[in-house]
Amino acid sequence: MRTRVVFNQKGGVGKSSITVNLAAMSAKHNLKTLVIDLDPQANSSQYLLGDAATYSAEKQALEPNIENFFEDVLGTTQQKGLIGSAIGSILKSRSKGLDHFVHQTAFPMLDVIPASPTLGALEHALESKHKIYKLRDAIQALVSKYDRIYIDTPPAFNFFTLSALIAADRVLIPFDCDVFSKRALQTLIENVIETQDDHNDSLEIEGIIVNQFQSQAKLPREVVQQLKDEGLPVLNSMLPPSILMKESHQKNLPLVHLSPEHKLTLAYQNLFSEIESIE
Repeated sequence: MRTRVVFNQKGGVGKSSITVNLAAMSAKHNLKTLVIDLDPQANSSQYLLGDAATYSAEKQALEPNIENFFEDVLGTTQQKGLIGSAIGSILKSRSKGLDHFVHQTAFPMLDVIPASPTLGALEHALESKHKIYKLRDAIQALVSKYDRIYIDTPPAFNFFTLSALIAADRVLIPFDCDVFSKRALQTLIENVIETQDDHNDSLEIEGIIVNQFQSQAKLPREVVQQLKDEGLPVLNSMLPPSILMKESHQKNLPLVHLSPEHKLTLAYQNLFSEIESIE
């Protein structure tokens, strides 16, 4: 089993699109694949599950979800008093595995654990009770059930992102050829290296995914070349801009199912082949 985290502290760089489409490629290659959505915006969840995973003031988030998993980690059945505390301790010791929170998608070999908009409310309790390794332990228990796991993360370096990095083998970093993104990249990489040193020495940066790459424009080419000159692991397979991605989101169909021969789909296929070939 290989676990990949798609991570960037900057929003709007395509994390969810990349997570879902690489996972869909993985499933299409007959690899049993799970997406774990840790972003309260739930874009990956909605991409794969459509209306079932949408939420509003009138509609609750789809359950079970990743927030329910972390509630289970905390033993948060919220009983009161001494007896309730004792029961909570017993329930905590019998916490459910991640497979209890999985939803099947409409696509063969592809499952998802959806996000929740209120996931952030648990962050302080999880930190104060030192639950930072619980996601890693739960993912390791899935080794016989999945070949690939992709984790979508929030645009922040917080408890949930750190949990994902601790649980993962590889990190994929989306990058959108923006000068501000380049400036933020150093901090991001420093956070990954610190996580390697302190928590997960097997974690590797698998590569920087250049998204929305306009090959005919001078500035994107210069920015990418600067990254390469600095020795950063820029992947060769770059993703071009295309209106097809918006159509893919709207129809809740990953590219490989919507338009297999489109240039953007083929770019994702090349990207998937490239990362799968990395030892």
